Amino acid sequence: MNTIPRVSPRHFNFVKSVLGSFQKESGLERTLFGDGARPRKDGKSTLVLTAAREGSVRFTVDLQGRHTNRLNILHGGVIASLVDFGGSLAVASKGLFSTGVSTDINVSYLGSGGKAGDKITVSARCDKVGGTLAFTTVHIYSGKGELVARGSHTKWIKAAQETQTFIGGPFKLPGHVQAELDKLEASRAANLAEGAAADAVHGCRASEPGR
Repeated sequence: MNTIPRVSPRHFNFVKSVLGSFQKESGLERTLFGDGARPRKDGKSTLVLTAAREGSVRFTVDLQGRHTNRLNILHGGVIASLVDFGGSLAVASKGLFSTGVSTDINVSYLGSGGKAGDKITVSARCDKVGGTLAFTTVHIYSGKGELVARGSHTKWIKAAQETQTFIGGPFKLPGHVQAELDKLEASRAANLAEGAAADAVHGCRASEPGR
């Protein structure tokens, strides 16, 4: 398996925001990989971003029945979708929230990939970003670390680059996305403060005489 990319907080958080947008707004990614609408049995997303730095990302996918074919193994169409999606997130790691549109995708299938209940790993790299095109390479590994598919994905990004410049440059989020993140962060902080206050009250009661 390729070396796991080092985590850069700036890149990781930005790519995670792009991933969240895909899971919320795209019918395909929402159906295949979940945003809570189609979660695992424990309520978590089937796709988890594990690493990101400039030009490369890595994520895992917990395979479910909807990811398999009638032989009950990972569907080739899902693998192709992962090459598409992985390439898009690799482009995002270069600072583009809108990741462009596909011009071509190539996939080589080297193994079965797994069955429902298995975990696969996707490693994607953005090899080059030009004035109009971005070129990416994607590798998919089984739970045993075996390479089961490799692919390439080229995207037309000229309009995406223009949009990114308009909203403030690389790694800037659209206003509505940033507003949602700020709201979530405020809610998280409030919950933490509430929990700390409750713990303090509990501690005081526990220390009272006779308790």
